[in-house]
Amino acid sequence: MKKKKLNKNWLHDHINDPYVKLAQKEGYRARAAFKLKEIDEDVKLIKQGQVIVDLGCTPGSWAQYLRRKLSGKEGGGVNGTLIGLDMLPMEPIADFHFIQGDFREARILRQLEVVLEGRQVDVVLSDMAPNLSGIATADSARMENLIDLAIEFSQLHLKPSGSLLVKCFKDMGFSQIVEKFRDEFKVVVQKKPKASRDKSSEIFLLGRGLKNPGAKAVEEDESDEFPLDI
Repeated sequence: MKKKKLNKNWLHDHINDPYVKLAQKEGYRARAAFKLKEIDEDVKLIKQGQVIVDLGCTPGSWAQYLRRKLSGKEGGGVNGTLIGLDMLPMEPIADFHFIQGDFREARILRQLEVVLEGRQVDVVLSDMAPNLSGIATADSARMENLIDLAIEFSQLHLKPSGSLLVKCFKDMGFSQIVEKFRDEFKVVVQKKPKASRDKSSEIFLLGRGLKNPGAKAVEEDESDEFPLDI
């Protein structure tokens, strides 16, 4: 009975959520697009000409935002390269390279390499979240594992001055995750966008500039490396 009441309350909140209504109005597949939009506008994360990889991209609202942000001249393509990976299928989005599968598998990474054409990535995004069991220790471990995967992916593919943005939860091993970010990135910033519900422990971590870039990383001009004013 309690679960039924919780579901009813969630549905009521969802239907009356201003960001849900705004997403429907602006043609986004999910309200999550506004979380990325707010973070991007705050820290100037997404720029023309970038190579961007979206991990766990389904259903595609972040991909839609990226596509709109990097759209070039009217009627033609994007100024940049947009790539998404997810184990679940996703409806196509123009100018967005979608690869379905587990990015830990060599077969999927080979497909990614074909699209990258030897280039390194400017921004890695992850809106991934674990399937919850209700057991706090197990859920925290699953969340940390997803963060580890995103960091490992970034170590392999990110430019030395690149950025990684991930979704976390304050009640799922958050302090340990922050420490991992501080070990890996020169700049670490926490973001709680307004589009993230107040009741939710959801929070986003942004890491900029790898401390120990992988062997594939190349040195580049870092004169405007981190235009952050926070």
